Amino acid sequence: MKKRFACLAAATLVISFFLITACSESSRDAAPEKTSRDRQIPVTAAKAVLKEIPIEIKTFGNVQARSSIQIKSEVDGILAKVHFSKGQTIRRGDLLFTIDSRSYQAELDRARANLLRDRAMEEHALLTAARFRELFKRELISRSDNDKAQAEAAALTATVRADRAAEATARLQVGRCSIYSPITGRAGDLLTAEGSLIRAREATMVTINQIRPIEVFFSVPQADLPAIRSAMAGGILRVRAGLPGDSRPPEEGDLFFIDNSINQGTGTVRLAGVFRNDREVLWPGQYVTVTLVLGIRKDALVVPAESVQAGQDGKFVFVVKEDQTVELRPVAVQMATGVEAVIDRGLGAGERVVTDGHLELVPGARVEIRAAADKEPAKTPGERP
Repeated sequence: MKKRFACLAAATLVISFFLITACSESSRDAAPEKTSRDRQIPVTAAKAVLKEIPIEIKTFGNVQARSSIQIKSEVDGILAKVHFSKGQTIRRGDLLFTIDSRSYQAELDRARANLLRDRAMEEHALLTAARFRELFKRELISRSDNDKAQAEAAALTATVRADRAAEATARLQVGRCSIYSPITGRAGDLLTAEGSLIRAREATMVTINQIRPIEVFFSVPQADLPAIRSAMAGGILRVRAGLPGDSRPPEEGDLFFIDNSINQGTGTVRLAGVFRNDREVLWPGQYVTVTLVLGIRKDALVVPAESVQAGQDGKFVFVVKEDQTVELRPVAVQMATGVEAVIDRGLGAGERVVTDGHLELVPGARVEIRAAADKEPAKTPGERP
């Protein structure tokens, strides 16, 4: 009996020990849960401000030469001289090539000699025709003799005209032996060499690209076309183009072309801007970033782009209230400009939105704003809080 009582007492002690231990662990587990619920979550925040902001369409484009001319010879002959270097800047009217013109000069000399001979014969025939006309009036010669003299004079007059045309053609052929640049631009690779036999209108000798000014072609969604056409009613639209990752300021130009149809395969319309390109930053064939500026929107409500989050029901922001708790606020974003977002509705000027620390937030959570990062979007002229 005593042994049985001792065993029961021991079992009771063991059970009591485990119960006490379990209660202690439950108490320890409950304490952190309560602390986590009441703690302040560190975040960064910024105010929504009113400012002027450009209305832009950003896309990508390709640079094309304003003019691209393939230089070919108009006459056959031996290339006697090349007057430029590969890659050289060429001015309009610069001499590029000289083709051996001796055979064409000989033809010109022959045409000039024929013209002189036939002009002398024409003058004699005209005098003879005038005398025969007077003699015929006096009835001293027959009609047939007079008609013959008049016909010979007219024939020689026509021969002189043909000689003048032949002389002009020969002179033109001699002129074509000197090839000049029709545009100002940059010469490409030299595709022939001095001493080569050149065939008329066959091989390209060099290609010259006009790069000042230069054009940039790009495409935008067809949905943007009405806004672009509406903005054009107020004047010429500005276009900016730059190299991806380039720290230099982009080149600025004017929109000058909108294609007359929409690409049905892509649903886009092709546009182009022309740039002075004085620094020659833009080069034919380059891939560039393009910004089309439609205008300036005044009193736009702007917040940092990172404050706008995407949820199942659309865009939203966490608004920090006066009691340092957060409210989930649905917003309508009109446009994004890289680092900033323009809010169309759902937010008021001066309200503070969370820009970092969203992952731990739930509606009603208490936050602690880190002062070091508590900053507003960069101010621009005309900004109002």
